[in-house]
Amino acid sequence: MQEGRNTEITKNPLAIIYRHVGEEITVILKTGEKYSGLLSKVDNYMNLLIENAVEEMGEKSTRYGTVLIRGNNILLIKLNSL
Repeated sequence: MQEGRNTEITKNPLAIIYRHVGEEITVILKTGEKYSGLLSKVDNYMNLLIENAVEEMGEKSTRYGTVLIRGNNILLIKLNSL
């Protein structure tokens, strides 16, 4: 069986996140909150710094300058470029 792109993602998801710094992402937290914006920084604990962030809660959306999201609160990260 040929190893492909999906195998790479499952082996080291943090490396994938590092390669997408400077790109648009969407993050869903365990609490159900959803943030979208430009991924500015990431660390080894998957803490994310998002610039020009927009928080979406149901019908309501709020704009923030910069948001720090703790890695242990993350449920899902969507790389908008993929």
